[in-house]
Amino acid sequence: MHVRWLRRSRTGLAVAAMLAFALGPVPAALAQSATVKLFKIITAKDEVEIGLTDEELRSFGAGPDIDVLAKKLADAGQITVWQYAVQRAPDGTTRHAALKRVAIFKADTLRIEPFNPAPLKAVPPGTAQ
Repeated sequence: MHVRWLRRSRTGLAVAAMLAFALGPVPAALAQSATVKLFKIITAKDEVEIGLTDEELRSFGAGPDIDVLAKKLADAGQITVWQYAVQRAPDGTTRHAALKRVAIFKADTLRIEPFNPAPLKAVPPGTAQ
């Protein structure tokens, strides 16, 4: 009986290890492939850094990133996006990460600028790395 239990537990561990190995890297690979572009929205009262993935920008239309973002805001009147801020990663490094969802209104926006986060990296929303 002890041998049968040991054999089953080894088989279960082997299957679990294979699944973890096979499925584990997939979400990390997808998160690393998604790049975030940061923009600074300037209003009369303040500035806010926002981030959009390449996929979100492509959904707004074709053309330079700043142009499609400005056109989307002008056409829609408002957009809801992720606000980005410098945060500490679990490994102790600093990075630009999604803070919260915010609404940007066309009437309040004076200027939109591309924002370069260098030397820090910007990570997609929901990324724990």
